Amino acid sequence: MSSNFNYKQTPGRAKLANYTSDDENPLISIITPFYNSKEYFSQTFNSVMNQTFPYFEWIVVDDGSVDKEAVLLLQELGKLEKRIRIFHIENVGPSAARNYAINQSQAEIIVPLDADDLIEPTYLECVYWSLHTNPDASWSYTDSIGFQNEEYLWRKPFNSKLMKIENLLTCTAGIRKKDLYEVGLYTTSETYFNEDWHLWLKLLNAKKIPVHMGWYGFWYRRTNNGVLGYLKSNKNDWKKSSYLIKEIGKGITNIKAIEFPRYIIKKGFPKPQKWNWDRAPVNTSDKIKVLMLLPHMVMGGADLFNLDIVSRIDKQKFEMSVITTNPGDSTWRQRFEKHVTDIFDLTTFLDMEYWGSFIHYYITSRKIDILFISNSYFGYYLIPWLRKEFPDISIIDYVHMEEWYWRAGGYARTSGALGDFIEKTYVCNDHLRHVMIESFDKKDHEAETVYIGVDEEEFNPDYIEEGQIRASLSVNQDQPLILFPCRLHPQKRPFLMVEIVKKLKALVPNVIVVVVGDGPQWDELLAVIKKEKLQQTIYCVGRKDDMRPYYRDSQVTLVCSLKEGLSLTAYESLAMGVPVVSSDVGGQKELINSEVGRVIPLYQNEEADLDNRHFMQEEVDEYVAALFNILSMEKEDKEKLSKQCRERIEQGFTKTNMIRYFEEEFTAWKYQRSKEKNRGMSEHLKAFPRLINDYVSLYIEYEITAISSNRVFQFLSYIKGVLMLKKNPLSLVKDIVYFSKNKYYFKRYLYSFKSNPLFQFITKLININR
Repeated sequence: MSSNFNYKQTPGRAKLANYTSDDENPLISIITPFYNSKEYFSQTFNSVMNQTFPYFEWIVVDDGSVDKEAVLLLQELGKLEKRIRIFHIENVGPSAARNYAINQSQAEIIVPLDADDLIEPTYLECVYWSLHTNPDASWSYTDSIGFQNEEYLWRKPFNSKLMKIENLLTCTAGIRKKDLYEVGLYTTSETYFNEDWHLWLKLLNAKKIPVHMGWYGFWYRRTNNGVLGYLKSNKNDWKKSSYLIKEIGKGITNIKAIEFPRYIIKKGFPKPQKWNWDRAPVNTSDKIKVLMLLPHMVMGGADLFNLDIVSRIDKQKFEMSVITTNPGDSTWRQRFEKHVTDIFDLTTFLDMEYWGSFIHYYITSRKIDILFISNSYFGYYLIPWLRKEFPDISIIDYVHMEEWYWRAGGYARTSGALGDFIEKTYVCNDHLRHVMIESFDKKDHEAETVYIGVDEEEFNPDYIEEGQIRASLSVNQDQPLILFPCRLHPQKRPFLMVEIVKKLKALVPNVIVVVVGDGPQWDELLAVIKKEKLQQTIYCVGRKDDMRPYYRDSQVTLVCSLKEGLSLTAYESLAMGVPVVSSDVGGQKELINSEVGRVIPLYQNEEADLDNRHFMQEEVDEYVAALFNILSMEKEDKEKLSKQCRERIEQGFTKTNMIRYFEEEFTAWKYQRSKEKNRGMSEHLKAFPRLINDYVSLYIEYEITAISSNRVFQFLSYIKGVLMLKKNPLSLVKDIVYFSKNKYYFKRYLYSFKSNPLFQFITKLININR
C-alpha cells in the first residue's frame, strides 16, 4: 500500500460542508496546545471541522504565544465555530497546556491533537464507538501517516514490553478522562521530552489497556522544529527524556491490547443490539442519502463499479456514504476518500457483534433514504432486521455474477434468498438476470440489467501514445501482441493461456503475450513459463494502475476465464479499439459479437473444474483459431475491426448511461415509489423479533467460525505445499519477505520476538561492537 499511497491527499485541504450539532453536551473534548502555530493551524482547523461526529468541543490553549498574527488567526477561527473554546495562559510548555485543557474539558473522552497535525473525517466517530464497545479499554488509537519532511505509513503491532524501548503509538488518541486523572495527567517535570510516550507508559504501568484500530486515521506532520526534532539535536534533553522513559517503563508487564481486525465473540450467539442513541440526527442537506454496504475497497471490476457510483454521481443531488464489512488492506480507500467523507471499515474498529448496531446508528443519525448492498454477506443477512427497524428505507442491491463453486451461487444466491425484503436487484448482464429468475426465484419485475460500461473518453486510443509498452519490453513494433489482463487466480485460468500460446506459437512464431496482473498463482505461472521456455514469449509485468498503454499496443485481448460477470477488461479493450477473444461465460456474448471479437464455448464446468489444468484439446484449438484469425488479418481489415470495437461501446455501453440510470432510480426510490409494502412488512416482522434476532446471531456465529476455519485451512495447505516440495527455497524467502511487509498477524509475532530479553541483549552487544 505504501508505494501507491498519496501523501499529498491530506485531510483539511478545504473546509467541507460539515455536520453540526445543536447538542451542548459534548461526547469528546479535543485539546490543543497552541504556541505561535499560524503556519499550519488553518488546515488542522479544517480537519477538525470536517469531522463526521459533531458532538465534540475543541479546547485550544494559547500557551503564551508572542506572534500576534498567530493569536489573531486563532481568534478569527474561533469566531467561526461555537464548539471552540480558547484559553490564554502564560507559557508553561505543551504538557502543562494539555493538562490545563483537560481540567477545562466537559467530555469523558479526551483527544489530544497538536496544532499542526491532522485527523481523517471519521476519526472521532471511530474513536468514540471503539471505546463505547470496549468499556475496559482506557484509550483508542489508529495507525498513522508521517507526511511533509518525512513520508511513511506507521503501522506497528502493539507490544507492551517493546513499548519500554520504542514508542509504537501515535501522539493522538481518544483517552478516558478518568484514567488520565488516575495516572496524574501529562508529566510536567520537563518542558521538552517524549511526553506522549511517557503518558502511554504511565497508563500501561497502571494496567490500562488500549484499543488499536486498524486503519490510518491520524496524520503526523514531520517538521524540523517539532519536539522530536528538538530532542534529536539536544543531547542533554534527549538523555533526560530517555531517563524518564526508562524509569516509568520498569514496572510494565505484559499488557495485551485490543487490536483490530479481530474475530471473536465475547458471548456466544450475540443478539443484534440498538444502541441507546437519543440525539437528533446531524444537520445535513436535503440531498438523497444513499448508504452503500460493500465488502472492501480494493482493485477489481466490482470495486471500480462502486467507485464509479460515488465519484460520478451528481453531488448536488446525492449524498453517498460507504460502510465495508470484509477484512483486508483497503488499497483503494484513498480513491474513495476523494469523493466520500463518510467511509467506515467496520473490521478496523468494531467486533462483528456490533456491526449491526453501528449500521443501525448510522442510518438513524444520517436519516438514510436508500440502502444499496453489493457483495457484502453481512449486509445481506442484516436485511430482515433492518427492514423490521426501518420501514421507510428503500433496500436495493447489485449483483455482478453467480458463482456455483462458492456457497452454491455466491452473492447471487443470497440476493435471491432475501428477495422478499429487497425492492429491486440490479445485475450486470442479461445472462445473470435470467439466472436470478430461473435459479434463485426472483420475479421478473424484481431483477433488472444495468450494464456497467466504460468511460469512453478515458479509454480513447487517440489520447494514448502508441509503442510505449513495446519499447519498455524491447520488442519490435510489428510483432503480434496479445494482452492477457487479469488477476492470476484459478477463476481466470492462466494455465490455459499457456497451453493456447504454446500451440499458437507454431502458427505465429514471433507472437508476444503480455500478462498484466498479480494474484495467488503468480509464482506458479512464472515457473511454468520458465519450464516451457516461453520467457521470450510471455511477459508478466504485474499489476498496473493505468491499462491504456497496454491496450494501445495490443492486437487482441484474451479472456479465457472459467467465470465472469461481464468483464471490465472486455469493456476497456473494445473502447480502446482492441478486439476480444473470450470464453462464453456470464454476459460476455452480450457485449462481444462476431464484429468485435470471438466467443469460445466453455469446455469445463465451473463448479467441478476450478483449477483443473487438464484442458480439452478442442477448447485450446478454438482459441488458437480465433486468435490466429485476428492476428493474420490484413491491415485494412484490422482497422475496420478496431473501428467496430470502438463503435460497439459508443452505442450504449458507457458509464455515463449507467450513472444517469442510477440517478433516476435513486430519485424514484426516494420520492416516487410507494413505501406501503415496506411498512406492512416491517409491521409483520415486528411480530417475530426473537426469530429475526436469532437469524442474525446464527449468521455471525457461522461467519466467525468460517473465517477461523479458513485461516487454519490456508495455513495447513501452505505447510502441505512446503512438505511436498511444491515450494522452492527462493519462493519461501519471497513469502517470508511478503508476509513480514504485508501481513499484520506475522508482524505481531515478529514484535513479540523483538521484545524478548535475549533478542534485546544480543542487539545491545551488536551495537557495542559497532
